[in-house]
Amino acid sequence: WLMWGWANSINQGWPNSPLKAGILEKRKSPRRKKQNDKYKIMVSSKTNKRKKPDPIIVHCATLWSMVDHPSHSREWSLERKIKAVKDAGFDGVMWRPSGELKKLIKKYDLKLFGATDALKPSEFKGKLQKLKSTGAHYVNVQLADHDTPINVATKLAVRMIQESDRLGMGAHIEIHRDTSTETPEKLYGIASGYKKATGKLMPITWDHSHPAIIKHLRPNEYSSRLLDHPKLLQRSSLFHCRPFNGHHCQVPVIDDKGRLTPEFKDWIKFTDDMFAMWLEGTQPDGQIWVVPEVGSNISGYNLSNFPSSWEQAKVCHKELDKSWKRALNNWKKKNS
Repeated sequence: WLMWGWANSINQGWPNSPLKAGILEKRKSPRRKKQNDKYKIMVSSKTNKRKKPDPIIVHCATLWSMVDHPSHSREWSLERKIKAVKDAGFDGVMWRPSGELKKLIKKYDLKLFGATDALKPSEFKGKLQKLKSTGAHYVNVQLADHDTPINVATKLAVRMIQESDRLGMGAHIEIHRDTSTETPEKLYGIASGYKKATGKLMPITWDHSHPAIIKHLRPNEYSSRLLDHPKLLQRSSLFHCRPFNGHHCQVPVIDDKGRLTPEFKDWIKFTDDMFAMWLEGTQPDGQIWVVPEVGSNISGYNLSNFPSSWEQAKVCHKELDKSWKRALNNWKKKNS
């Protein structure tokens, strides 16, 4: 750097500078000749700086939206589901690993958003290796049980993410009911313990539908109450985007005529704020992986009088892409 500064100052201030076309030429002085033969110093220029590429969004469908689709007796085969995911314009799929799935995501050129649970440390390595061999890098982890103490859950989270790091993968701990992270307070307690144990922020899969119903929120409170830990959110790459309100973990995306519901319109404003907050952070790996998390009827998320969960997921996917583009365009204008 000292050499660069010396060279640049000469170029700027001396009319007979030895710098031509940005390259330090060999000087006639014997003392300098050897040094300059060995090191040719390129003078930096703003015009030569590479522009950092824009972050990207990776849209992944969950096959959970197609359980019992179109009906229990006529449920589609795995290949038909994977083809439907590709035809709908998704980049990837979230599901459990299997040999058949591995072949199909390769056939249809899709990415895999991995999913597993974490209860027995002796199983962590095997579960992650199976996901990796199927094609997953990022893995969503449901951590332990609802009655697992925070200190125990913290140790499990540390072990799981350490194992993931050793395998070159990206495990994230999901906030989810009926697990050790079932409330925001439990999640943040585990995240705090993880930070003390490792010195790092814990990667989290964000599904804000779970804390939303616990907090009894109105639409105008979604962002202020749920986006309350910016650094943790910005550390993460995985987001489960389930349309919710303050009393229902899942609200319908569309009505029986295919129109966006008022509840969905309230929720999609929240995703604009969520994406905007993520963009203001470090943007890990330059990409954000998003699932339009529309659960099926068999799980109780999608009620019997709601439209098909898969049809809703496809609409949600398109609206999430619009939301991302709004946030990205605003971020680019702000930083241009």
